[in-house]
Amino acid sequence: MKIIETTLGNARDPEWIKTLEGATIDWLELDQWEAQKSRLRKATQQEVELALSLDRNTHLHDGDILAWDADKRAAIVARISLREVMIIDLADVVGENMEKMVQTLFELGHALGNQHWPAVVKGTKVYVPLTVDRKVMASVMKTHALPGVRYEFTPGSEVIPYLAPHESRRLFGGASDTPHSHHSDSQRHEHGHGHSHSHGHGH
Repeated sequence: MKIIETTLGNARDPEWIKTLEGATIDWLELDQWEAQKSRLRKATQQEVELALSLDRNTHLHDGDILAWDADKRAAIVARISLREVMIIDLADVVGENMEKMVQTLFELGHALGNQHWPAVVKGTKVYVPLTVDRKVMASVMKTHALPGVRYEFTPGSEVIPYLAPHESRRLFGGASDTPHSHHSDSQRHEHGHGHSHSHGHGH
């Protein structure tokens, strides 16, 4: 068991790019949920058991270097994989008359709810993580073909900067696709998720 209390830098830092040239890299694969934690036990790809014990207000970023053996020229590096996100843009719907707008938004909410897709609403955009194949999500959207509703797919890493930590957890929180359960946490976010984001439609 190797205890990691601090990171040594990031693989994208200029000095580390040079150092890591030709080195052996063992990856610690994390999803976005795990990356939010300062305490975690997990094995690397090469089965090295790690115990993270970082400062409470820090968390890992993609490319963070957790260990470096200068003699063996071997590093352990964090790799954070984020799912793609479907961004549904409702800007055109908001310009509609009130009845039409309410109907479209209700039908969209119903369609997403039927699929049990988690979502975060910010202003006139709805962010939905890809929990199933992109083709399946696109066909659901085409089936409902709601007027004025546009959508696109984008890498999760591009969305993260716009999200608060609890929103990231909701989108990438892995409760659906990691073997261990986070019930106490996900339920806490479950009933409070939409309460403060509905006021952004006027901007």
